[in-house]
This record gives sequence, C-alpha cells and structure tokens, in this order.
Amino acid sequence: MTDFRAIVIEQEKDAGRILAHTAEVRRVTDAFLMPGDVTIAVEFSGLNFKDGLAIAGRPGVARVSPLIPGIDIVGVVAESADERWNPGDRVVLNGDGAGESHHGGLSERARVRGDALVRVPESLTTEQAAAIGTAGFTAMLSVLALERNGVDPEAVRQAGLSVLVTGAAGGVGSVAIGILAKLGYPVTASTGRVAEQSDYLRGLGASEIIDRAELTDPGKPLQSQRWAGVVDAVGSHTLANALAQTVYGGTVTACGLAQGSDLPATVLPFILRAVTLVGINSVEAPPALRDTAWRRLATDLDADALAGMTTVIPLADAVPAAERILAGELRGRTVVDVRA
Repeated sequence: MTDFRAIVIEQEKDAGRILAHTAEVRRVTDAFLMPGDVTIAVEFSGLNFKDGLAIAGRPGVARVSPLIPGIDIVGVVAESADERWNPGDRVVLNGDGAGESHHGGLSERARVRGDALVRVPESLTTEQAAAIGTAGFTAMLSVLALERNGVDPEAVRQAGLSVLVTGAAGGVGSVAIGILAKLGYPVTASTGRVAEQSDYLRGLGASEIIDRAELTDPGKPLQSQRWAGVVDAVGSHTLANALAQTVYGGTVTACGLAQGSDLPATVLPFILRAVTLVGINSVEAPPALRDTAWRRLATDLDADALAGMTTVIPLADAVPAAERILAGELRGRTVVDVRA
C-alpha cells in the first residue's frame, strides 16, 4: 500500500466550536484517502485564504476530521475508474469540497471525483496551473461575469473609467489585475499597503493604486460614479462602497469576505443606477464553466505576470505560512510543492 506525506488536521468540536486542533505533516497510506474514482499523484497545491483558516484552526472551513487541507489539487492521474481520465493525464481540481469536506491537495496523493477534474491546458505547466489555482479560477469567473454583463474594455477607456479590484495584493486580486490588464481594461487596485505594494501592483498592470481606507468605512448609499466594474474579494463596507460608486449599468462581482460577510448597503445602486451584483462561487461551478475559465486562463493571463506574483514553498512550510496569509503578510500566489 502506497505510503506518502500529507498535512493532516484533527479537531474536536462541540456545537461547531473548536475545542482542540492540530495540523501537522504526517505519513499516511491510500487507506486514509476518501472515496473517489480517480487517484492523483499530486505535484503542486496552493496556500489559499481558506487553507490558512483551516490549518490555523479557525472555524468555518474544515467540516470533517481528520482532514487533509488544500482546495487546489494539481498533478498526474495515477489510477482511474473513470473512462474520461487515464494514467498520465495532467489534471487540476479547484474546490468541489476539497480541503473542506473531502481530503485536499496538501498531500502527495489525492482521490477525487472524475467529474470535478479539468485537464491542464497544454500551454501551462502543472506549477503554473497551481499558481493560478482557485484564486485565479475565481478571478477568471469574475472577469467572465463582467464580460457577460457588457463591461467592455474599449468602452471603459473611452468613458475615462476603470475597473476596481479590491484586496488587490491577494491571490484573487493579483490574478484579476493580470487578466484585466492583458485584456485592455484600465485597472484601479485597492490595497492596505500602498507604499509597499505599488510597484508590485503596477507591474501586474494596475494603472492606479488607492488606499483601501477609502472604502473600508461606512459611506453614503450613493456616491460619485467611479467604476465601470468591480472585482471584490473583501465584502462588508468595502463592497457596499464599491456598489455606491459604480456607474449606471455597471457590474460588481463578489467572491470574498476578507473584511466581513455582512453587506451594509441599500437598494439604491440597484434601482437608481441599474447596478448588477454577481455572486461568484468557484466551489460548485459546473464542468462547462470550469473548462471555459481554464481555456481563457491559458490565453488571457501573461506568463511573466503569473511568475511575478508566485512564490513556491515546500509542504512543511505550509503549516507556519497559514498565519501569515491570514495576517495579510503574503501577496500574490503561494504554491506548495508537495514533493519537496
């Protein structure tokens, strides 16, 4: 029976409250894995905000115990009972319960549903696919939503407007900036570390940087119209202010809650400015949408921009890095080489 390394979380809970928590690298066997019809020799995973919450023992992510965290799984098919997948196929999985209710990618092996897999585009390496990860997949879903709702780069430029990206130095924000800039959108990046991150964000393609303090406090229900579209990963007052500052007919996408899960807004942006708010759920995205997003990621994200936002760490370093990602000390994408 195959023996391999994995980060394993164990928790004791009472009515949802975590009473005891451990997260450490262990050696386990295939018998430890959960049911699935495809077994993957994992090469890379990622350290996402959700993974940081799970590893650090914060509530709301790990739904079973024991659990291997890691909402990203990238590697090569080792065994398959699904006729669509054969040994040697390069595959990526984002979400689908991985790292939450099903063992995830911070492990040298994973067993998953074949339905949840996407073939890694030929133009991408497995490391690049992991660097994109759930964060980049979510960013691409957000851009697709802007496009579906008519937020056109040429029209945005001609109107002298831009697309706002909040939480800009994080994983979703970094990839969103890279995609939007390559597609020709003027991009405004909102960050809490303007002095520290301006060069990085401009290098990704942001044309303007603003301090997140402009958006984090309670604001008026309607404000000066600044944004043709918004990619928001922050929630709470930041999202409410973004809605209040979006132009007539503009679109705002919401995919995160770094500031909070509340939305202290009014209906005025919707009924007076016809603003559209689109929720982005990467976990349950259907296969056709997953395929579309990954095809676009292979062409619409500059490889140099992706490399510039990516840091690679070994498996054991993912445990201490969890608190750092929660504290906002990590920028861009952190890829975990599970073989190292």
